[in-house]
Amino acid sequence: MIKNGNMIDSFNNAINGIIYAVRTQRNMRIHCLAAILILILSLFYDLQRAELLVLFLTISMVIFAELINTAIEEVVDIIVDEFHPRAKIVKDVAAGAVLVTAFNAVVIGYLIFFDKIEPAATSIMNKLNNSPIHIVFIGVLITLIIILILKAYFKTGTPLQGGMPSGHSALAFSILTAVWILTQDIKIFTLSLVLSLLVVQSRVEAKIHSILEVIIGAFVGVLIMLMLFQLVSNYNLLPFLK
Repeated sequence: MIKNGNMIDSFNNAINGIIYAVRTQRNMRIHCLAAILILILSLFYDLQRAELLVLFLTISMVIFAELINTAIEEVVDIIVDEFHPRAKIVKDVAAGAVLVTAFNAVVIGYLIFFDKIEPAATSIMNKLNNSPIHIVFIGVLITLIIILILKAYFKTGTPLQGGMPSGHSALAFSILTAVWILTQDIKIFTLSLVLSLLVVQSRVEAKIHSILEVIIGAFVGVLIMLMLFQLVSNYNLLPFLK
């Protein structure tokens, strides 16, 4: 067994495990899609910190259970070459653990969102306009999840070093987009743009990403943040699009 050489290798290997699960497990892809939808839905409601904490922990536990289930299935397949009743029991129990966490997530989602669905949409929009940081935070999380899914799809590079698209570029330009929407100050935007371009330049200069990979990453980051703000707020996005 080869040990991780350094912290970067450890992170790469860990994220590789997540990407493998996303690429090979249909249920993991469903969980990721559900997580994105729930995060978007949370933007429409004035959730308390405790509710957000429970929501994030619930999403994490479902994904954690699916990762453990995938790992157990792989180990069983290595040890047992043919059908064995006890191997089936191991896989069934691991799948049962995922089912328990998924059922728990449904119950928690019901308890958090059921009594919040009734308020009028205009009231929800007004509340969201007063909490832009919430939008930015959710936007960054959704960007990270989508980048992982795209890396799993294209199967190139490693999670933190290379591959299509560039996650660093996506995060940098998603934050840049949020900075412009929230401030619409050309000086602040220019400084943020310089920092974002430095991130992109460093990835290309170090030959971690190609120019196309950083361009696609930047496009994904901008698009996600624009769509979120357009979806849940009344911010004027036209100056950014000109």
